[in-house]
Amino acid sequence: MGEDELRAAVAAERREQAALLAALRPGQWDAPTLCDGWRVREVVAHTTMPFRASVGRTVVELVRAGGSVNRMADRCARRDAARLSPADLVAALADNADHPWTPPGGGMAGALSHDVIHGLDVTVGLGLDRRVPLDRMAAVLAGMSPRSIRFFGADLTGVRLEATDLDWRLGSGTPLRGLAQDLLLVVCGRRLPAGRLAGADAQRFTRP
Repeated sequence: MGEDELRAAVAAERREQAALLAALRPGQWDAPTLCDGWRVREVVAHTTMPFRASVGRTVVELVRAGGSVNRMADRCARRDAARLSPADLVAALADNADHPWTPPGGGMAGALSHDVIHGLDVTVGLGLDRRVPLDRMAAVLAGMSPRSIRFFGADLTGVRLEATDLDWRLGSGTPLRGLAQDLLLVVCGRRLPAGRLAGADAQRFTRP
């Protein structure tokens, strides 16, 4: 995808997620996601934080977290999830579909990856059958590399990821097959619900 296509894909992904979130039942906002320790409301608070916090505010939060991006993200997500209603969070996402935020060094492709991955944390965690459009999935997977795997802490030793709905493979070893979006979650270190992966090592990447 070119830059304009990526920008349009980001906006479409945010709008589609906002529509899905707006239809959730109240109790689903407190359901767990694939992000350990985060409910739906914490995940959405995290993905919308860049729209609600200035660069200066973010720097202050990072300093308070001792320079740890992960610690800052966790603290801010929990704080904002506690003070913002589901309607506030949906509005923050829907109203900022065209927001130009990109992760440091990630560009617009990084913004798409961020939104797609955390959207899947929610939908897969809730058991919702949402399929991310394959052109977006292809763009996100194109950015996955050994560096990405190290960043997420995924251990893919001895397995070869093979998407069943895209011409995409990663790694070497015993085949591990699944939808492209499920394999993306494997790359991101998530453990999936049972039945989503196929292969001799599927259980290794499946939640107990």
